[in-house]
Amino acid sequence: MEERKILIVEDEQKIADTIKFGLAENGFYVEAAYDGKIGQQLFARQVFHLVILDINLPGMNGYELCKAIRRQNAAIPIIMLTSLGALNNKVEGYDAGADDYMVKPFEFRELLLKIRALLKRTMNQQLPVGNVLRAADLEMNLDNKEVRREGRHIHLTAKEFQLLEYLLRNKNRVLSRADIAINVWDVDFDTNTNVIDVYISYLRNKVDKNFDQKLIQTQVGMGYILKEN
Repeated sequence: MEERKILIVEDEQKIADTIKFGLAENGFYVEAAYDGKIGQQLFARQVFHLVILDINLPGMNGYELCKAIRRQNAAIPIIMLTSLGALNNKVEGYDAGADDYMVKPFEFRELLLKIRALLKRTMNQQLPVGNVLRAADLEMNLDNKEVRREGRHIHLTAKEFQLLEYLLRNKNRVLSRADIAINVWDVDFDTNTNVIDVYISYLRNKVDKNFDQKLIQTQVGMGYILKEN
């Protein structure tokens, strides 16, 4: 199996070096940068399979760096690892393109589990050309990452795209918040966290708001369903 290369961008050198040591012990090759700009330069010069980002970084903050990485590579898994645990920070992180979000202090074993899950998912996402998901007049092209409804292009963030893809793959099936948390965010969400509801609202504003047929529906007490008919 090809060695997996991970980039850590973390300004607290002790934390970065501890993560680097732990991941190396688990068979990963790791590069660390203690500055956002340097992290961006490293990413541009080398091939990485996953990135771990802090938010409060000198040179370029984690949100900006995440967006820059996403422009260069739309598929690479990105984990934000930060002391900023407010919902607004999490939403901004996911909007910037993060696949997962961990708050310090953290358990290294949990980080390792998330890394392995994201890498496994990425490796399994080798899709055939022309792979399109449809529901009514909504189309999602999994190759060029385009979403259209009635032929009109709909711009989605990376996390919105993943959420809509999961809804489309399970159309006409009620999905609980726990289902969505595990399959889109790869974690068990705190029951008091409303991040999933926030992202469903974002999707509705983009996918349903300006169209007569409302595809994304709420099943009270059960979850959400993308209903075709």
